[in-house]
Amino acid sequence: MKVGLVSAYDYAHPGGVTEHVRHLAAGLRRRGHDVTVFAPCSDKELAERESDLVRVGRPFPIPMHGSVARITVSLHLTNRIKHYVRDGGFDVLHYHEPLMPVLPVTALRLSRTCNVGTFHAFARSNVGYYYGKPLLKRYVRRLHARIAVSNPAREFVRHYFPGDYRVIPNGIDFKRFQNQAPYPELRDGMCNLLFVGRLEYRKGLGYLLRAFAQLKPQYPNLRLIIVGDGPLRRWYGNFLARKQLDDVVMAGYVPASELPRYYASCDIFCSPATGDESFGIVLLEAMASGKPIVATSIDGFREVVTHGRDGLLVERKSRRQLSYALQTLINNPALRQEMGQAGLVKARRYDWERVIDEVTDVYHQALDQAQPAPSIRLEPSLSPR
Repeated sequence: MKVGLVSAYDYAHPGGVTEHVRHLAAGLRRRGHDVTVFAPCSDKELAERESDLVRVGRPFPIPMHGSVARITVSLHLTNRIKHYVRDGGFDVLHYHEPLMPVLPVTALRLSRTCNVGTFHAFARSNVGYYYGKPLLKRYVRRLHARIAVSNPAREFVRHYFPGDYRVIPNGIDFKRFQNQAPYPELRDGMCNLLFVGRLEYRKGLGYLLRAFAQLKPQYPNLRLIIVGDGPLRRWYGNFLARKQLDDVVMAGYVPASELPRYYASCDIFCSPATGDESFGIVLLEAMASGKPIVATSIDGFREVVTHGRDGLLVERKSRRQLSYALQTLINNPALRQEMGQAGLVKARRYDWERVIDEVTDVYHQALDQAQPAPSIRLEPSLSPR
């Protein structure tokens, strides 16, 4: 098939949807499909290096759901988008967040081919969906198949736009996290907690820092490793200085090629997000590395972690419960090993090869649905008048 993947988000900026699109494109190409990615991109050199990426628009940071979405809002792109989707000869156009402005929703409006949409987001409410529903529902009807990355994501979008959504989870490159060498300087007898995520409020790092400050006097050999960057980096740095906390490593942004070694270097992975997570991809990465999890009991994380089996789930925004769960695993290396092995087994189910099987199955179903019904030719009656 010739497939176009249409993403709303800056292709040069790390993020869940962008990584999903990147891995999906690579996997489809391995299967012999002809794949082109359409996305805004802030890095012109990256766009030139990626021969199968078409750079559409310049991204701008837009606050959204407690985070920042880097999307294009250039309305003058309509003619370019029309050319791409109508003259590209695509069998399938696959939109990631199909109702996001400007690129996906415009491409969907102008498309004359088979349309598939994946909905990634989860939130308690969406003002844009609520007020835009009368207009947006006509675009949703143009989708021949709908995918959601988790049950919470499906229920969220189905609340505004009822219909059938097939749940196909985010995938991980399972092999990438196997047999990774830890960083020697981090494997020095300390017990390492690891956080991976954007440094913004909804990721909950502030609660982990307070829990760490509470535990550190009792466990002098405890270390916290923070991987990620974001708008609250300076605030967290000031917090560490005020509390005079030792043994906190702020690694900043880490390239994807180095990330598995950080997972390999930790003893416990912690993700204290406060909500609005449709799926816990970082949890799966930790599981694929054989690490036990401490995370908040929010909808997207309950999709991944089974409490008491491969991790411990705690009430969101509860420093007390977070500290207790971490203490439980710090004190029990055997339990850490047991949970890590259980997570390893579960993570195999989310390998990208399985996910791509499901996505291509949806493509075939959508293509069947998109085919016009054969016309029925009525033969003239042979009966006598």
